[in-house]
Amino acid sequence: MKIVLQRVNSASVSVDGEMCGKIGKGYLVLLGIGQEDTEDDCRRLVDKIIRLRIFPDENGRTNLALDDVGGEILIVSQFTLYADCSHGNRPSFINAGKPDKAEYLYNYFIDCCRSKGKHVETGVFGADMKVSLENDGPFTVILE
Repeated sequence: MKIVLQRVNSASVSVDGEMCGKIGKGYLVLLGIGQEDTEDDCRRLVDKIIRLRIFPDENGRTNLALDDVGGEILIVSQFTLYADCSHGNRPSFINAGKPDKAEYLYNYFIDCCRSKGKHVETGVFGADMKVSLENDGPFTVILE
């Protein structure tokens, strides 16, 4: 499982011109599911992002977690995080999870975030999505 997590002031995702998810301050989570990923990986990474202290405190130090700032989460599936560009000029996606399993784990990840009491918005699995964001910092973290 691969995550590109961006601290944002706001973010949204739309499909076919219609907004399907929108948040204010919080995290934009681009989530890639690999072939070997499990529910345990989902729970471990959800716990990590919930506790991650990357918001500034009153002294400007990255010391506050999502709960401390009343943050929200926008989760967007992104199998292209598993692109292998080591041979030639066309990426291979053989390491990405098969669609059925990946969709199941994507939804499980969302459920895990919601079970922690977080406000979660989402994209549409497998859709051609347009993502907009106002990055805060910018502050971007990659988790595996």
